[in-house]
Amino acid sequence: MYSSPFPEDTDYTPAGSITLTDEKGRSLECYIEHSLTVDGQEYVLLLPVDSPVEIFAWQGDDEEEEAVLVEDDAIIDEIFTTAQAVLSEQNLVLKNTAYALTVAGELPPVEESELFTLEIEDDEAQLEPEQLQLLASFYHEEQEFAVYTPLDPLLFFARITKTGNPELLSPEEFRQVQPLLEEHLFNEVE
Repeated sequence: MYSSPFPEDTDYTPAGSITLTDEKGRSLECYIEHSLTVDGQEYVLLLPVDSPVEIFAWQGDDEEEEAVLVEDDAIIDEIFTTAQAVLSEQNLVLKNTAYALTVAGELPPVEESELFTLEIEDDEAQLEPEQLQLLASFYHEEQEFAVYTPLDPLLFFARITKTGNPELLSPEEFRQVQPLLEEHLFNEVE
C-alpha cells in the first residue's frame, strides 16, 4: 500500500503544477504546459490534471433531438450525485472543480461510435466543431443527460500575479496579448 510522505492535512501540489481558484472558492489542479515572460509579466499555459467533462441535456422529439450544454449551477448541483454514481461504474470520480467539471481516473479508449460532434455557432469567429467522447448517460426526473469529455485538451491561459498566484486572462486580455504570446511560443519551438 502506498503512503504519502505528506501529512493528511497538507495541501500538496506536485512540481510543475499550479492551482486555479474560481470566485466560489473551487479549485482546479493544472499542469504547467508552458511558461513565458512577455514585457516582465509571466504567463502560463495550463492543462487540467484531471479530464474535463461537459454534461448535456437531450431535448426535443425522436426526429429532432438537440444536445444542450448544462451550464446552470443549480441544475448541475441537482444531477451531480446521479452523474457521479453513473461515472463511478467506470472507475471515474466526478469533481465539481473550478471553471470546468472534471473526472479523475482512466478514460475508456476512444470508440468512433461513442463520438459526438458539437457545432459551435459564433457570429464573431469561425470555430472548429468540437469532438466529444461519450462517457455515460443517465436520466434524472425523466430528462436524459449525457456526460462527454472533449477529445481536444482544455487549456487555460493565466498571468502570474505579484503574489505568485495564477489569474486567468479575460477573453479581451487574451486577444490583446495573443499575437505576442504566439510569437514567443513559435520562436521557442524553432
